[in-house]
Amino acid sequence: MNKYKSILFILIAVLSGGLILFLISGAAKNTHIETEKKTESPSFLSMIVSSAPVPDFVEFCGERIPLGRMDMRERFDRELNSLIYLHSNILLYFKRANRFFPVIDPILKKNDIPLDFKYLCVIESNLDTRAFSPAKAAGLWQFMDSTAKNYGLEITDEIDERYHIEKATEAACQYFKSAYQRYGKWTDVAASYNAGMGRISSAMQEQSVDSAFDLLLASETSRYVFRIMALKEIFENPEKYGIILKKENLYPLIPVHYIEVTSDIDNLASFAKENGINYMQLKEFNVWLRRPVLKVAKGKSYRIAIPEKEDLYYSPDKIKIYDDRWVNQ
Repeated sequence: MNKYKSILFILIAVLSGGLILFLISGAAKNTHIETEKKTESPSFLSMIVSSAPVPDFVEFCGERIPLGRMDMRERFDRELNSLIYLHSNILLYFKRANRFFPVIDPILKKNDIPLDFKYLCVIESNLDTRAFSPAKAAGLWQFMDSTAKNYGLEITDEIDERYHIEKATEAACQYFKSAYQRYGKWTDVAASYNAGMGRISSAMQEQSVDSAFDLLLASETSRYVFRIMALKEIFENPEKYGIILKKENLYPLIPVHYIEVTSDIDNLASFAKENGINYMQLKEFNVWLRRPVLKVAKGKSYRIAIPEKEDLYYSPDKIKIYDDRWVNQ
């Protein structure tokens, strides 16, 4: 009798254990299903990559440029998608543009240069006032030393006006005017800014074409104008390309007043303190000052920008939107 009781007890234990295991595995399976349901959609969406829509044509400096020709479309498409998917860079371009376009545009306009050339400036330097390339080009417009001097910019141990936004923009305008006299087309002017007028002119002659779009050039120059046009397309249609910004995301233009200096400053840190700011802030607004001192030759003078102390603190109320298309209110 005891033998049968023992067998019966074992059977009950086995069946009970099997039932428990079945229930546990079922629960685990259901949990897995629920987890999959919860994570499937976000995981899938995070993997979606779509190609940016390419327009039939773009306008640059008043010139309508069709993109129907296969190579034209594909070259534009490459730059458009390259820019769109560099998310951190493209957002920074918009933020900085809100600060610097109000400075650059009036100078372009005064010199009768199409305002689209501000996008060339973005491509050149990322609107980084301290930009310095491996080829030793400097400033927002990335002037080489010799070219800068040819267009009237001063470069010494203490001063480098390639970093002076207004003066460098004026110099760039002089280059654009000179190039336009030679080519008569702003797209060719833009290409020459990258390759040099000599290179573009000789290549046109060698290849018997009259447009930079039709030239076989080094990859950097071949892509250059398309990159500028693609950036313009994004700046003018940010929502179309998934750029979402609010007013408070943009960098404000910080007002300054100027102090005209006609004699040496032996200690710029002390000069800054006397004017209510520190040395770092002085250099931030006058990147063209390259050393802690400033020597002023007889008969010369320099205008040093000084921000008001209260304007150095963030306040969304002070932000003026340069282009209403940039923000999603």
